[in-house]
Amino acid sequence: MSDELVTKVSRQVTKTFPEMRGVRPTVRRDSADKARFTLTFKGKADLPGGKKLSRIVRVVADERGRIIRISTSR
Repeated sequence: MSDELVTKVSRQVTKTFPEMRGVRPTVRRDSADKARFTLTFKGKADLPGGKKLSRIVRVVADERGRIIRISTSR
């Protein structure tokens, strides 16, 4: 997946999950379907009381940068 497509997907993810701003995802090609990619964002979300929560956002996108599915931890 090209850098510009990763940037395109990242912009869409940060609209929903602003704590992922500036996080560079790991990109993996799907072994079953070579036209799909899994992007994994790892970041920290601020909670009330000054605590932080580790959050992982997984995005499945096609070779054109269209998001197929988004899932998140917690």
